[in-house]
Parts: sequence; C-alpha cells; structure tokens
Amino acid sequence: MDKSPDAFRTISEAAEELDLPQHVLRFWETRFTQIKPLKRGGGRRYYRPDDVQLLKGIRHLLYDQGFTIKGVQRILKEQGAKHVVAIGETGSIRPIAPQPQFEPATDEDAVDFVDIASDVSSDEPRLVAGPAARTEGLSARQKEELSAVLDMLASCKQVLDKARG
Repeated sequence: MDKSPDAFRTISEAAEELDLPQHVLRFWETRFTQIKPLKRGGGRRYYRPDDVQLLKGIRHLLYDQGFTIKGVQRILKEQGAKHVVAIGETGSIRPIAPQPQFEPATDEDAVDFVDIASDVSSDEPRLVAGPAARTEGLSARQKEELSAVLDMLASCKQVLDKARG
C-alpha cells in the first residue's frame, strides 16, 4: 500500500524514493543544515515531504548537474532551499529569485563605443567609451564590472572580426 504524498517517510523509504543508499542521506544531513528530519525515540528519522523534495533537488544538483557539495551549499546559501526544491521539481537551475528591475534607458544614458584599432599600432581591437559614458556616482565595484563587460565585448568583437575574414 502506497503512502499519501503528505505522509512522513522513514529513511529507508526516502532512500528508495531517491534511489540512494541510506548512508548518503545521513551524510548529507552533516553537510546540509537545511535537511532536518524529525528524530523519534531510538534516533529513527522521519522525513517530511518538504525534506524529500529538498533531497531531490540536492540529488539533481550533485548527480545530474555535476555540482560539488560546496557548490550546492553555496546555492542553498545564496538562493535558499525553495530554489533547490524548484530545481528538483523542474530540472532547471535558473535562479527563481526576483531579478532586479531597471528603468528603461534614455538617450542620456547612451554610451558611444568607438573602435580605435586604426588609431593604435596594435592589431588587437580596442573599444573605448565615448563622451556619452556616465560613470559618476558609480561605486568602484560597478566600475570594475563595467570594465570587465567592456573587455568581454572587445573579445567578442575580435572573434567576430576574425570570423568575417
């Protein structure tokens, strides 16, 4: 007779449902503080349906996606247990946290990029932000991120230029 989806699972039932040995579930309890089965007399573990869903997400990340334990711990810390449960249900590792909302760009926000490779003795193309670039009011970290994006764009341009011949 099958249990209700809302019923608690013993460690053997949870391990069977997840196709894992019981000792792996016990080990994961030591590595992931979010896994907290109820323990009754004699130390017998009972996993709630939410615990089993979390375990499915962890299993998917470790075995199907190839994450390390530290990687899964980081995801749990940054995105939370609900995110990992969603990963187990959907198989998608896309963030489910609300994404930052940005106001639409205006002409004042425009950045003119100029290819100055012809002005430079090097064969490597360089992109530079033109006079429309606005960096005042940005933190040092934001400026570093923008600089990294600019470097990435320059690399992309170089690849495209090579592909064009």
